[in-house]
Amino acid sequence: MKRALIALVIGCLVSCTNNASRETGTVPVIGFLDAFQDETIDQAKQGFFKALATHGFSEDSGTIKVIYRNAQGDIPTLTQAVDFFISEEVTLIATNATLATITAAQKTSVIPVCMMVAPTPEMAGLTDSTGKAPGNLFGVYETLAYIDSSVALIRQVLPSVKVIGTVFNQAEPQSMAALSVIKDQCNRAGMKLISLPVNNSSETQLVVNSLLSKNIEVFFAMPDNTIFASFETIAKICNDKNIPIFTSESGLVKRGALAAYGADIFEWGFQAGEQAALFLRQSSMNGLQPELLKVRKRIYNEDMATRYNIIFPSPFEPID
Repeated sequence: MKRALIALVIGCLVSCTNNASRETGTVPVIGFLDAFQDETIDQAKQGFFKALATHGFSEDSGTIKVIYRNAQGDIPTLTQAVDFFISEEVTLIATNATLATITAAQKTSVIPVCMMVAPTPEMAGLTDSTGKAPGNLFGVYETLAYIDSSVALIRQVLPSVKVIGTVFNQAEPQSMAALSVIKDQCNRAGMKLISLPVNNSSETQLVVNSLLSKNIEVFFAMPDNTIFASFETIAKICNDKNIPIFTSESGLVKRGALAAYGADIFEWGFQAGEQAALFLRQSSMNGLQPELLKVRKRIYNEDMATRYNIIFPSPFEPID
């Protein structure tokens, strides 16, 4: 009886608090910014809002309001979106993918910014001369330490491979840093890396076709937003030429890559969402700062494995 009474009292308090928040206009407002439209980074958005809902924050319950913007890969639109969030005095800006994080962190030092699908603040060029990240920045980043293991997958699965190909966007800091790591790893493993620059997704088809004409044996899909945005094009070209795709991004395996060791994108967003929920609960940045991604996976695409007649050993798991 006592437990039932306590539950009833708590329920009334939560309900009254939520109703009062709506009536007084104090419901927290989240400005969520996607840098571009993409199936892979969309998994992070899903994870972010799943975590918030798990901790009691959702639009359905009236405990948050969300203003959503997608820049569609356009820098001026990205800037305008952040300016709009600032003018609306949102409670929090959630940024999905690197360019969204960089833009928001550069435009405001007052509104908290929660990042996901982004590199370290240092790699993103957001640290000061002492190496300190902006005081209003928190969320989840990834380092490039896992790239070595990602490239090593190729030798583990296809021991005879000698030539790897990739494309990269010179404007993306994490892409350039990853390229450097991959070059070093290929040199150590006795493999040749052929890489070509691509400035935007409209160039992908031409550049990848040019890359395949150089007799590469495997395509490696790096953590590059241009690759994310045009991956279906890359996958079709490679599959038509029977060139398997390895990657460091698990979200790309579902979209047609053969195998990956890398970030679980949904869990990346979920981890960021848990931080955002803590911020909303305590209404402060206390204890919050950028933190390293926790969940990575070794996964493979069953259809692609059948296509290339490859059997993956444990601990590889088939993609859901």
